[in-house]
Amino acid sequence: MMCFNSLGEDLPGRRYCFANQPDIGLWNIAQFAEALAAAQLINEKEANYAMERYGDKFMDEYEAIMTKKLGLSKYNKEMISKLLNNMAVDKVDYTNFFRLLSNVKANPSTSDDELLNPLKAALLDIGKERKEEWIKWVRGYIQEVSGGDTSSDEERKARMDSVNPKYILRNYLCQSAIDAAEQGDFSEVNNLLRLMKRPYEEQPGMEKYAGLPPAWAYRPGVCMLSCSS
Repeated sequence: MMCFNSLGEDLPGRRYCFANQPDIGLWNIAQFAEALAAAQLINEKEANYAMERYGDKFMDEYEAIMTKKLGLSKYNKEMISKLLNNMAVDKVDYTNFFRLLSNVKANPSTSDDELLNPLKAALLDIGKERKEEWIKWVRGYIQEVSGGDTSSDEERKARMDSVNPKYILRNYLCQSAIDAAEQGDFSEVNNLLRLMKRPYEEQPGMEKYAGLPPAWAYRPGVCMLSCSS
């Protein structure tokens, strides 16, 4: 879908890639349950029940998280599915998009020319056809947040910013810090440690750490770091 830059995530299509995380979670639970059953700490019925509940519990948590990330009053499957599809088609950065989304005002009278301005930094290089798709989605989003919530734009933004980080520990940032540390310079390591203590807060002077990865960040050995790194 897109590069989430999570440490421990595998390459697309492989076992630990983002799309496979739910199934791998179930596999891990199955192995853990098997070990507990072998040690006679739980019985087979209890182990099966835990695995059967996994899917329902996962979806409950997923729906709750996505509802909060979008600042909605209730889960909207169609809207979220369309959003994720749009993001996949246009290779939109997940972290930056959701952070910027909180700047969209619930004002139905906003013109088409201005509608995507709050998201401009995330919606890069989209053509006319794709722009129309995004305008359509944002129109629906504004209708949803303005119709189902009495909160002000400022209150909604505060809620959304509290669950959508401004900064994440992207792999290329780690690689840069590792490269410098190997030369005896630990300043970038210290910068990242300070930054990640408050990832949801605006931190003046640290904006460069919230930007999109540079082109060199996608070369082998940087986009994905091994656990030993």
